[in-house]
Amino acid sequence: MAEIKKLLIANRGEIALRIHRACHEMGIKTVAVHSTADADAMHVRLADEAVCIGPPSAAESYLNIPNIISAAEVTGADAIHPGYGFLSENAKFAEIVESHNLIFVGPKPEHIRTMGDKVEAKRTAGALGLPLVPGSDGAISDLAEAQALAEQIGYPVIIKAASGGGGRGMKVCTSPDQLETLMQQAGTEAKAAFGDATVYMEKYLGNPRHIEFQVFGDGNGNAIHLGERDCSLQRRHQKVLEEAPSPILSTEERDRMGAIVAKAMADMGYRGAGTIEFLWEDGEFYFIEMNTRLQVEHPVTEMITGVDLVREQIRVAEGHPLSVQQDEIEFRGHAIECRINAEDPRTFTPSPGKVAAYHVPGGMHVRVDSGLYAGYKVPPYYDSMIAKLIVYGRTREGCLLRLQRALDEFVIEGMKTTIPLHQALLDDPEFREGAYTIKWLEEWLAKQPVA
Repeated sequence: MAEIKKLLIANRGEIALRIHRACHEMGIKTVAVHSTADADAMHVRLADEAVCIGPPSAAESYLNIPNIISAAEVTGADAIHPGYGFLSENAKFAEIVESHNLIFVGPKPEHIRTMGDKVEAKRTAGALGLPLVPGSDGAISDLAEAQALAEQIGYPVIIKAASGGGGRGMKVCTSPDQLETLMQQAGTEAKAAFGDATVYMEKYLGNPRHIEFQVFGDGNGNAIHLGERDCSLQRRHQKVLEEAPSPILSTEERDRMGAIVAKAMADMGYRGAGTIEFLWEDGEFYFIEMNTRLQVEHPVTEMITGVDLVREQIRVAEGHPLSVQQDEIEFRGHAIECRINAEDPRTFTPSPGKVAAYHVPGGMHVRVDSGLYAGYKVPPYYDSMIAKLIVYGRTREGCLLRLQRALDEFVIEGMKTTIPLHQALLDDPEFREGAYTIKWLEEWLAKQPVA
């Protein structure tokens, strides 16, 4: 069993701060790495040590593996936590970290590699007993084969890139005469975005919800689930707001699917935090992908379970068993997370700038994860998310009332943000009733754009 005394955080922004705080509560020193654009970032200011690893471009800094490894060696770090995004699901990075006798706070490299390839992930998920969307067993390139499969599973079908995500390399096909053109377009987009033209085909679900289960394994065949999150409020395949538990799942459905995903992770020998994502329609779950990392929306799970997921990641990486067993997990109350982006709430155009004034909401069960402070200049080079507002209530209605109050208190001046979007959402009766799907937000925006 290894003891981590100093951990390098290979990330930036609010997740770097989140990891730093967990480390300090565990008595672990931290090393922040940063680009020149992030020299004044809060994670750099609070860390025990900081190392500049390159210019503003992520490719030359936060994705620069040699520089990150060098920073770990120079500072004498024992471990590296990748956060989310950047190198968090890069199997080669995980292998390099471990080859330098550093602890990688994340899954085994082989599991990252397996689940990072959507074709292999689907094949593995099926073998582990997870319910699948009807579709191809693997990559599909032959038109005749694609036509036969589409007829078998029924139109509409969706053609997806085997690598990557974020909606790129995805095409919905509604009729046989479109199939050849859309397959070519999907392959071309996938090649441009991910360097891999491989595509596969699935049945296209008309109007599902996006529900994901948080899982955790110790790497030795023990695994648990920590319930589900409903991430159906999306725009262009990007999540906007998440809540836990889902407003539409029953306790019986949660327990049934939770047991299935926990067993799958135990059988896999999975290590650390992971999220298994499903589409849900008409009472049925369909596996879409697994994220082998901590999720942006992990705080809502922490709020309803009381489990510190980052602390648990570090403990498991050190070789400790899980700190809680399945029968010790209690799901209490309701939590919602709003992603606050530096964007125009009407056009969603990025709006970086200097923070002229900053005041976070407070009070019972209100949490803000952010690296902002008054005077900080938000750089234009990275993701536009600048804060996460997470609110808890004993009931969903109580949570919504607290969230409304917290949004009204939240002040970020000097740039446009999506706070008005969240305030407008809370005024909508359908959202308040939880009656939404993955298509709902874009349809709502088209009908009544945020003022």
